[in-house]
Amino acid sequence: MASFLFRRFLVAIFQIFIVVSLIFMFIHLMPGDPVILALGTEKSTDPQVVEALRHELGLDKPILEQYGDYLKNITKLDFGKSITDKVSVSDYIMERIPRTIEIAVLSIILGSIMGVIFGIISATKWQTIIDIIMTSIATLGISVPVFVLGTIFILIFSLNLKWLPAGGFVDISKGIIAHYTRLILPVVTLALGLAASVARMTRSSMLEVLHKEFVPALRAKGLARNVIIFKHVLRNAFIPIITVIGLQLGNLIGGTVLIEYLFNLPGLCSILIKAVSYRDYPVIQGCIFVMSSFYIIINLIVDILYGILDPRVR
Repeated sequence: MASFLFRRFLVAIFQIFIVVSLIFMFIHLMPGDPVILALGTEKSTDPQVVEALRHELGLDKPILEQYGDYLKNITKLDFGKSITDKVSVSDYIMERIPRTIEIAVLSIILGSIMGVIFGIISATKWQTIIDIIMTSIATLGISVPVFVLGTIFILIFSLNLKWLPAGGFVDISKGIIAHYTRLILPVVTLALGLAASVARMTRSSMLEVLHKEFVPALRAKGLARNVIIFKHVLRNAFIPIITVIGLQLGNLIGGTVLIEYLFNLPGLCSILIKAVSYRDYPVIQGCIFVMSSFYIIINLIVDILYGILDPRVR
């Protein structure tokens, strides 16, 4: 198990290196001069001011030297200063990232629990009206984009029923109820898409295991139906379910960008959108690095769970 974990850790480090290299390459291929955008129309007409800022940001160096400085700073988690706001990117990210992680983690937990429960119900009620309803809802949940679903929820629960606020953010120090009340709609919106995918995979995996030969043998031994379902069938069906949860994290991270914008949440993704508009290289690099690393680390955890659940993986 130790060698398996060590190999996966090395793969994760290599993946992060590839990601940071691609970030640097794609950022510098983006059209538009960040110095001109940062200075504005008036100041950018003065060549001395333009060159001074370019030298301050290190953009006057050869591209390979910029890349070397970039990798060296990344190892120290130093992303430099924002071109537009003149603040430390690391501080900027540390201020915003807890909000994004909170939304993402709550969505993962809620979506995974809902998906597994609905998938188990659908599989155990195979070819009944309950199975048909569950499958139809899961298909609808996968098909509807998060920004459409979020807009529908705002119209129903905020504008019409007035049960929940339409957006905004309240720090947890100012009230737990006010804080989490504003997170209900964004978290549920993100979780439903994940739950739909997990439910479909749980259903298909459990149906495959339920039709294997050892299940009738367990029934013949007199084991209770719930014991067979939860102790034997679900455990054997769990690896494909974990795979889907891991793969859906990419969609979840992308959906978080839209959700923060839609519900006016001041998270990491909202400053990323602003940074792309102004070609703020340090902020873009820092945000994408953190989001990509989060995705890679979650997939590392998924691979470790493979090894725990299935000795053949180890």
